Amino acid sequence: MEERRKIEDSDKVISSMRSIHMIPMDVVNGFEVRPGMYEVNGATAIPCGVNFTVQSYWATSCELLLFRRLEEEPYAVIPFPEHYRVGKVYSMIVFGLDIEKFEYAYRLYGAEDCRKSLFIDKSKYLLDIYAKAVTGQRDWGVRSRDINSYRARVVKDDFDWGASRQPLIPMEDLVIYEMHVRGFTRHGSSGVEYPGTFKGLQEKISYLKDLGVNAVELMPVFEFDEMKDYREIDGNVVMDYWGYNTVSFFAPNTGYTADVEHNHEGTELKRLIKELNENGIECFLDVVFNHTAEGNEMGSCFSFKGFDNDIYYMLTPDGHYYNFSGCGNTLNCNHPMVQTMITECLRYWTTAYHVSGFRFDLATILGRNEDGLPMSNPPLLKNLAFDPILGNVKLIAEAWDAGGLYQVGSFPAWNRWAEWNGKYRDDMRDFLKGNYGMSHVAGKRITGSRDLYDPASRGNNASVNFITCHDGFPLWDLYTYSKKHNEANGWNNTDGTDDNRSWNCGVEGETDNAEIRELRRRLIKNAAAVLMMSRGTPMFLAGDEFGNTQFGNNNAYCQDNEISWLDWNRLEQNKDIYVFFRYMIQFRKLHHVVRKDMGRCFLGFPEIQITEANDWCKVLRVIYAGRKEHDDGDDIVCLAVNTFWEEQEFMLPALPPGTNWYAAVDTGNRYMPDGFAEDEDMVLVFGGKVRMVPRSVCVFVVK
Repeated sequence: MEERRKIEDSDKVISSMRSIHMIPMDVVNGFEVRPGMYEVNGATAIPCGVNFTVQSYWATSCELLLFRRLEEEPYAVIPFPEHYRVGKVYSMIVFGLDIEKFEYAYRLYGAEDCRKSLFIDKSKYLLDIYAKAVTGQRDWGVRSRDINSYRARVVKDDFDWGASRQPLIPMEDLVIYEMHVRGFTRHGSSGVEYPGTFKGLQEKISYLKDLGVNAVELMPVFEFDEMKDYREIDGNVVMDYWGYNTVSFFAPNTGYTADVEHNHEGTELKRLIKELNENGIECFLDVVFNHTAEGNEMGSCFSFKGFDNDIYYMLTPDGHYYNFSGCGNTLNCNHPMVQTMITECLRYWTTAYHVSGFRFDLATILGRNEDGLPMSNPPLLKNLAFDPILGNVKLIAEAWDAGGLYQVGSFPAWNRWAEWNGKYRDDMRDFLKGNYGMSHVAGKRITGSRDLYDPASRGNNASVNFITCHDGFPLWDLYTYSKKHNEANGWNNTDGTDDNRSWNCGVEGETDNAEIRELRRRLIKNAAAVLMMSRGTPMFLAGDEFGNTQFGNNNAYCQDNEISWLDWNRLEQNKDIYVFFRYMIQFRKLHHVVRKDMGRCFLGFPEIQITEANDWCKVLRVIYAGRKEHDDGDDIVCLAVNTFWEEQEFMLPALPPGTNWYAAVDTGNRYMPDGFAEDEDMVLVFGGKVRMVPRSVCVFVVK
């Protein structure tokens, strides 16, 4: 925090010093101008006017276009004088501009005989790659201008953070809650004043704090066009609801704001992050540096293509687009100019927005060379790992892409990158639904996946464990549907994965069968218990804690409706699930031995002990042992998982006189009617003999 303040103070001093001697040097089309600050990309308000800096490797000249708000044609065209160009960078200060009275874009000119300038087209108005705000996107679900005619706005960064500090929570202590900003509060049942917005989410902070999560991971909040791929399917509208098609990497999505923020874009998001931090909750952003909304050669040209198509995108030898993202194009992440852009972007969100971490969508693309081949030592990933401004933020990789590169357990990390552990998800789904022969691998996943993440080279915080996320079924659907039901997406149910590893418990969809309904609730609680009892950082999807459903849709990327919105009525309907989730989160926080090595325990138990972990055992037991954090005593906890369809009996390890095993959790409700007990109400296990209900999870502690 102190380092960031020094950087910000230094920037202010430099800006102030520069403004003292800044006087116009030229007049261009009636505007007083002078050469600008070449190392400050984008448009920046300064005391005497606005500094505009833009770069293009192939352009031969550049014009700044000024527009009145929402007008289609510029009221002023200001060419950058030739001597204002240094190398490939154009920079110009325009004096006397009032940032509240204009929008801007660029127009480039290129050599007619240069094949590289295929998309350098003087008829195109180009959105600044470094724009801090994009206009015409304010009203969700409304396109106020053509997608090829984006404009930018200059943002005044005067938000007062006061003494607010980021929590800086260690990875092993985090419980991550993945959410969609709009979907979290858009449903009428959310009870917020500003549904579907940053402000609406802010109204729910007390709920998050009560639940116990201490990190929220926001699905994309960079400016995107939700109207991309807008269609009507059987009378229902589908659109780019998730937002994984970025228009501008430096601009917040104005469609998520409750208030109009002209020239102060980002204020509402900053208020949200500030209050989250003040309540001990970190804010992570899901960032999409693998592709943009411009698509392939059939797609739009509104920014990156128009500046330097062959630099920002990976192109095949014949000029087509590599498509490792599955979305039409692939960012050329390891080109020096693109590396710079990505690094500056992450630094900006870290310093200007106090973001605590980033989850990188399809992150293996960030490790591909310009020809698409994987690199053994990707410079971008290494630079981000050692960047000093990013030194305290979490870097989390989705370690695969749509081109078939799967690097779970082998992502280039420098002991700095964590990973979404896709193998944890897959193996635990198989194990928890009762696939026989999974105990051995489940034991590895629960205890930190050390077969994937060797502590000697990856540390102890590389694995982000999850059973559900935005991709695929939510937890309720995982035990309600054996097949996907994506007909509403309009692709004849061909989209979305068929590898769900789910189980409908005997009936597809909702049922009145009381036995099946009870089993489904138990399986949900089993998953919650095992996730919170696993080494690594747990993450789950918003709404899982109260049984939210997507009605069998496992690819709800285009559903801005009840399929994707959280139905808060289910919080009351499934209160037992919510209370159980909350208990397991608190149990994890209370027992440090579940999260990390706490030193050798006095009773001689090893740090981690996996019992009966052969492939065919019917009850998997994991024992964590170590010292209590603020006590001389031992903390010993046993997780027992019976995924078999029959009752199972076993003995807990013998203890010395004066100590006993107590049941803290039992999803089968044999030991306690609510499935869990607070410390003073835990149930003594006489003689250490346990008999578990079919398909249930128990947790025992030594007292």
